[in-house]
Amino acid sequence: MIVTTANHAIEPENADSTAPEKNIFPERRVNNDPRERQPKKGTQPRREKRDVHGWVVLDKPIGMTSTHAVAVVKRLFSAKRAGHAGTLDPLASGGLPIAIGEATKTVPFVMDGRKRYRFTVTWGEERDTDDTEGRVVRTSDLRPSAEAINALLPQFTGLIEQTPPQYSAIKIQGERAYDLARDGEAVELKPRPVEIHQLTLAEQPDSSHSVFEAECGKGTYVRALARDIGRILGCFGHISALRRTLVGPFVENDMIPLEQLEALCDRAASGEASLADALLPVETALDDIPALAVTRADAARLHRGQAVLLRGRDAPNCSGTVYVTVAGRLLALAEIDNGELIPKRVFNLNGLTASPARNNESS
Repeated sequence: MIVTTANHAIEPENADSTAPEKNIFPERRVNNDPRERQPKKGTQPRREKRDVHGWVVLDKPIGMTSTHAVAVVKRLFSAKRAGHAGTLDPLASGGLPIAIGEATKTVPFVMDGRKRYRFTVTWGEERDTDDTEGRVVRTSDLRPSAEAINALLPQFTGLIEQTPPQYSAIKIQGERAYDLARDGEAVELKPRPVEIHQLTLAEQPDSSHSVFEAECGKGTYVRALARDIGRILGCFGHISALRRTLVGPFVENDMIPLEQLEALCDRAASGEASLADALLPVETALDDIPALAVTRADAARLHRGQAVLLRGRDAPNCSGTVYVTVAGRLLALAEIDNGELIPKRVFNLNGLTASPARNNESS
């Protein structure tokens, strides 16, 4: 049973630190002049962190890392905690779901969901990174026809074995594969099962480029798809454009460009808008999980980490994970087992949350 509590940092007391006889650094002096304690000219005062809870689905621009994107969103909201639900390469654009505050407890549910991509493969060159940023390692004058590509795609649909790219975040004896590859070491990665739900040829703008759309499960590398298709066709290939259009429950309509988010933050600072309008509710990530409403008395028990016995004719006849609400508000993730509701993650949604309009959109 997991119950979340606030962490309190305790600062050690420094008794009598200003007494002359205790001062072991006589050259130091205590500055009590408030004018001299002001921030230096040209520097920004540090913002106070606050409680913010919800999802921001950033339409990540090309060239930005996922880590940097999280840092930017965290700063814009002055949030205490933030994290993303699935890395998106700097080369790629599109949906990067960023969990803020208590939404970070629901990240695994998004990461386990399906992803959809639209990507362009450039034929004639294979690169060591399997995208445009890498070094050319193989070339070919062959160019595939649409018929040849379409005939091959069934081999890459369903449950398949895929070898991840050398430049990936997979760990080998504690080291990231991309760090080893950059150091010139030979990287041997074993094939692993991934699931491709759908893979189609969307466009063939010219003989050297093909545009695909793919919907796949967790752990799939789209770059590896381009590499492997190119090898079988004998023309070699690499990703030259990549956009993520779906992550779990989050679709393109949920995405907000960085410029639009920054503009909203500026308007919010002047009182003309609310940052809550950019947030999706925490429970948006739990769309595939049954919801269970409880009474306030049962909610109080669950909030203390205590199990609740499910009784009466309205008691659910099921088992497994549910998300629990009280008076329409998210309370906890819990397990139903042998007629008991056992809390696993309790949510504390005090602070800034999604606006009522966004709550209605997600319902």
